Amino acid sequence: QVQLVESGGGLVQAGDSLRLSCAASGRTSSGLCMGWFRQAPGKEREFVSVLRWSGSSTHYADSVNGRFSISRDNAKNTLYLQMNNLKPEDTAVYYCAAHYTPWSCRQSLDYAYWGQGTQVTVSS
Repeated sequence: QVQLVESGGGLVQAGDSLRLSCAASGRTSSGLCMGWFRQAPGKEREFVSVLRWSGSSTHYADSVNGRFSISRDNAKNTLYLQMNNLKPEDTAVYYCAAHYTPWSCRQSLDYAYWGQGTQVTVSS
């Protein structure tokens, strides 16, 4: 079991930066993948970024590649999403999610554990 709590959302202007945090509690091990997803009003939830808890593998959606950076602090059991050069189309509820797998981390929605989400609003 993994419990996830996001924080760090807010209202910013286009071009600003924001860092989201996701505090994880429970079993974090080498087989854990942790990712960020987002859901804009009226749209389906979509993949943003993912990393393996132990290792260097990271993946990004094309829409955020080069602007967003995912990272973790193992000592604090915390996942981060640094978001730079934010655009109005980045406005969404951002969710932290986790799943265990010996294979590649998923970019689909079938994660076992989800946080409650944090709102990010980018004004133009």
